[in-house]
Amino acid sequence: MHGEYKVPGGKLVVVDLEVEEGRIADFHLAGDFFLEPDTALDAIDAAVTGLPVEADAAAIAAAVRGALPDGAQLLGFTPESVGTAVRRALVTAPGWRDFEWEVVHEKAVSPRMNLALDEVLTARVGDGRRRPTLRLWEWDESAVVIGSFQSYRNEVDPDGASRHGFDVVRRISGGGAMMMAAGQIITYSLYVPASLVAGMTFADSYAFLDDWVLQALRSLGIEATYQPLNDIASPTGKIGGAAQKRLANGGVLHHATLSYDIDGEVMTEVLRIGREKLSDKGTTSAAKRVDPLRSQTGLPREQIIQRFIETFSRLYGAEPGRITEEEYAEAEALVAAKFATVEWLRRVP
Repeated sequence: MHGEYKVPGGKLVVVDLEVEEGRIADFHLAGDFFLEPDTALDAIDAAVTGLPVEADAAAIAAAVRGALPDGAQLLGFTPESVGTAVRRALVTAPGWRDFEWEVVHEKAVSPRMNLALDEVLTARVGDGRRRPTLRLWEWDESAVVIGSFQSYRNEVDPDGASRHGFDVVRRISGGGAMMMAAGQIITYSLYVPASLVAGMTFADSYAFLDDWVLQALRSLGIEATYQPLNDIASPTGKIGGAAQKRLANGGVLHHATLSYDIDGEVMTEVLRIGREKLSDKGTTSAAKRVDPLRSQTGLPREQIIQRFIETFSRLYGAEPGRITEEEYAEAEALVAAKFATVEWLRRVP
């Protein structure tokens, strides 16, 4: 069995192994990482050999860490990344280029329609009616998008939202509220089969699915990094955040919103951002937490989006795609039945 895992921001970890009587046998680790001393490689191979095939990534990582000689240096990878690669080998997980990808960047639609399209397209990828897809959003009005499990009254100031022209909608993924001013953010969604992230922890899958956008941002001169669990940041501040939803049919939605040009003072008037939420972020000002892409690049929003498309297409062989009229119609019906209803918006009061 063969497994590979590209560490986000790091190196490629490759494992080859056999399975004999329910245990890992003949295990070999390889990759373009750095490891000192050389003998540590043999120690890692010996530590994984003999583990039960049911061992999860954390247990495998613990075995690797326990076998490392004193003073061992691992550069570009971690014991956890070895565990992830082993799990991916055991479930024969595919890589990015094992799929045919589409990139979609179409007309502006309402925030509710964007959320409905996320659910529809994820479901269609899950049941095989659509190829895995990257979609760049465009929207025709501003909105606050709250997470699936957030309290409406705790997150949004209705008066502030109304005063500044923000609608309020609820998405199907978890995570925090996003103030999405029309033309001032960049939002993308990935619709992928669960097999792409097989063997990964949820935390690993976030960084794995956003590694391409870090590469795109770095190509624009931004020292972008991923801050667990779901933040994309630079040395001068947070740029954006990601969220996920996994459907029962095997479709995975991973979407992220990056700030292009945001008014931090308006954000504090629209969102109820308390001191408790900011206490672990090292700042007392919500406005200082977000550092938009416009100030870091000096580029038009459209040019940054084009770089995202070019980077993703180059890395994974993606081709331009489109949303079908049938998919739009299905999303419109879902807006009426779900996303535009008070029951959905206020499901957590």
